[in-house]
Parts: sequence; C-alpha cells; structure tokens
Amino acid sequence: MPVTLTLIGKPGCHLCDDARVVIEEVRGSVAKSGIDTELVERNILEDEQLARLHSEDIPVVLIGEKRHAIWRVDRDKLEAAITKAARTSKLPWRK
Repeated sequence: MPVTLTLIGKPGCHLCDDARVVIEEVRGSVAKSGIDTELVERNILEDEQLARLHSEDIPVVLIGEKRHAIWRVDRDKLEAAITKAARTSKLPWRK
C-alpha cells in the first residue's frame, strides 16, 4: 500500500511550487528503497473548507491524514517521515 502524501496549496504560490519540487525529489529517493508513494494535490481555491483551515498556512503537506509540514518542506525530515509511515503501515495490526 503506498504512503499517501497530500499537498494543499493554490496556483501561483511559489512556496507550493518549492514544496512540490522537494516532494518529488523525496518520492524518487524513497522509491529507490522500495517505498511506494502517491501524491494528491488539493487546491484551497476549489474547496471552501480547506481555504478556511489552511489559507494562512500553505503549502501544507500531509502524510496520510497527519500534518507533516507547513510553509517549507525539509527534505530530510520528509524522507524520514515517509520511511517511518511505510514501516508503520506494514505492521500486522495496520490495514
């Protein structure tokens, strides 16, 4: 089962573009370790609830349903968190 990453942002947001670059680099790196990821992008301009929750914080990066980062994404921390999430999801009590 892939680790789901969600990038919450909006078009024209340079921090969102920066976050996307880091996310894609990390996805490539963890893929070499056999970790499958999926990236979902959500636009706050198309979702009023997301805009209310996150308009001052974008970009927001979620791993699964847990918030991992806002504004800036640290490459090493993201890679470690994805690796941990992949290990945790393989535990027998997690389905």
